[in-house]
Amino acid sequence: MTTRILPAVGDPDAARALSTLLSQLPSAEPAAPVPDSTSLLDTLARLAVDSIDELPEVVLVHERIGPVPALELIREVALRFPAVGVVLVSSDAGPALFSAAMDSGARGLIGLPLSYEELAARVQAAAQWSVGVRRHLGKGSAADVFTGPGGRVVTVTGAKGGVGTTFTAVQFALAAAASGRRTALVDMDLQAGDVGSYLDVQFRRSIADLAGIQDISPRVLQDAVYDDRTGLALLLAPADGERGEEVDDRAARHIVGALRSRYELVVIDCGTQVTGANAAAVEMADMAVLVTTPDVVAVRAAKRMVRMWERLQVRKAEDTAMVVNRWSKHTEIQPALIEKITKTRATRTPVPAAFKELQAVVDAGRVQDLDNRSTVKQALWTLAGELGLLAAPDTAAAPAAPGAAVAVRAAGAVSRLRRGREG
Repeated sequence: MTTRILPAVGDPDAARALSTLLSQLPSAEPAAPVPDSTSLLDTLARLAVDSIDELPEVVLVHERIGPVPALELIREVALRFPAVGVVLVSSDAGPALFSAAMDSGARGLIGLPLSYEELAARVQAAAQWSVGVRRHLGKGSAADVFTGPGGRVVTVTGAKGGVGTTFTAVQFALAAAASGRRTALVDMDLQAGDVGSYLDVQFRRSIADLAGIQDISPRVLQDAVYDDRTGLALLLAPADGERGEEVDDRAARHIVGALRSRYELVVIDCGTQVTGANAAAVEMADMAVLVTTPDVVAVRAAKRMVRMWERLQVRKAEDTAMVVNRWSKHTEIQPALIEKITKTRATRTPVPAAFKELQAVVDAGRVQDLDNRSTVKQALWTLAGELGLLAAPDTAAAPAAPGAAVAVRAAGAVSRLRRGREG
């Protein structure tokens, strides 16, 4: 049996040494090392699209990988790709680190400096475990196996304050829920979150209550989530803004991982400020959406945001979807120009400038009651379909309300657009 091995090593010298030893293993098929955590997760996600069998049996994570720390990266790989055997490579082979690695989901620990015998034994054990898991799971779609019923994470970030970030995130989540997807909406604007205000929800629990918990069980998660009448599961920002500091990047990874395993879609409102927590969420996300308005100040802010993400190795500009809010055909700055300036991917559906449609429901804190005839709602729900956030029309439940019908029509329209491009 050929064992496919994907090393994740940030240090070039360590990568060469590891690749040399791996090439000597019998029946081994080592891939070229990936240099950072983002590349590793992107590579695994790309391979997992079609089948479990496309994934490597073994992933080796070097202790000096970045920007995500090695143990956090192992936890993320184990959560998203549980049929991959992950092995940590570290200069510390003591019992404390071994225990921490196992708790994170690793299948072994290899000490540095590298030993051929130890490397061969750990790789073989992890590969045998991986093969056994895949045999048990069968050869279904990787999307069905690795991320529960869907497990897709979408972040919505604003270029600056006042561009409509929270409203966009809420409407995306409402559209997905109306189409039949089990959807969680997370407010990660930790000091100034308004998701609860927009949906007229007050709840004693918040995301901060999960910050200090190492392993978030389904019961613990359920206690922190508010099941809203709209069908959304809401994880709100803390009422006291200073508690937002409790949610660091490590806590954010644990929380997003727990949500991903229980919901088909997780929509995260990341606000407009870059923090460790929302940067971790953007990095973990299957899709990162950036919202701007078509004016010079907002577009400059959008460019600053994507450049910062790139410097922090959080997200590449070309992997970011740009939503243009408050657009009109008379606006001097059009989506194509914004796309060119920011190097992002502008969505096909701009959101029209029609605040009068929204004012009553925003002032009442009941944006879920926005009329289906609203051009803003129609644009955002169509955009949700364009971004793949809606359940397919043939799998969605029979519409129980006008909003569900809007979501299903949006999904159907996007399907027809795709068929037309493929034809």
